[in-house]
Amino acid sequence: MSMSKKTSYTNEFKGKVALDAIKSDKTIAELVMKYNVASSLISKWKKQLLDNVSTAFTSNNKPQIVDNKEKQLYEQIGKLSMEVSYLKKFVDGCR
Repeated sequence: MSMSKKTSYTNEFKGKVALDAIKSDKTIAELVMKYNVASSLISKWKKQLLDNVSTAFTSNNKPQIVDNKEKQLYEQIGKLSMEVSYLKKFVDGCR
């Protein structure tokens, strides 16, 4: 008895397959053969793409800080910048 390894697909690949399914110039069976993916996955990805199409044109292009370590680094940069400004003013005042 062998265990099958679950295949994972990139978001780019899912999008390509879903877009091809939306174009409707090929049947699901043809797409299954072309991409070697189960028809249920093609249908699922197509539905996900159609359900989320409205978010494609949102203007929220701001980078999001998702990593706590990255957030800590930005905080440290801010503190160090303030210290540098303070020390520059202090040195200028001593002259």
